[in-house]
Amino acid sequence: MLKLVVLISGGGSNLRSLLEAAQDAEYPARVVAIGADRDAEGLVHAEEFGIPSFAVSFANYPDREAWGDALLEQVQQWQPDLVILSGLMRLLPPRVVAALSPNLINTHPAYLPEFPGAHGVRDAIAAGVSESGASVIVVDNGVDSGPILSQRRVAVLPNDTESSLHDRIKLVERELLVQVVLDIANGTIDLKELVS
Repeated sequence: MLKLVVLISGGGSNLRSLLEAAQDAEYPARVVAIGADRDAEGLVHAEEFGIPSFAVSFANYPDREAWGDALLEQVQQWQPDLVILSGLMRLLPPRVVAALSPNLINTHPAYLPEFPGAHGVRDAIAAGVSESGASVIVVDNGVDSGPILSQRRVAVLPNDTESSLHDRIKLVERELLVQVVLDIANGTIDLKELVS
């Protein structure tokens, strides 16, 4: 059984999909803790599902490195097999990535390497493309540049807004994330092999 720590900044819709999947006794992973970089609304899922949570607020630290060290200390207390960045809107410092790699994955609302960064959906709309997508990747020290574990295309409709496109991408992101965690648990995806 894989032990997961999930880190969020917002509503935690991908997190909720994992929590729901893990309610199935056959699903080979369990969320053991949920963390956030602020008082995120998604922490309500922790309360609902009876899972410990923590917040390491960026505002309480002098710089990214100090914040990262405090976050890492919280994460490592749970001895997770896999750490998932699920809408965490902050880059992790290199030493945090090094400590958790390769068992550190992230979801992204674009078909990478297209539209990396914090505004993937907005950038796709602005570029006028007919397709965007969703990706699950291994986190490295770049911006959405790690090895791709899974991805799927999502059509951009003529009347799409950033919000309507993002809602459809999120549905795909959730499916991909639940499947990737399953594939890591059953050995179909070998993270160490991908980053060696």
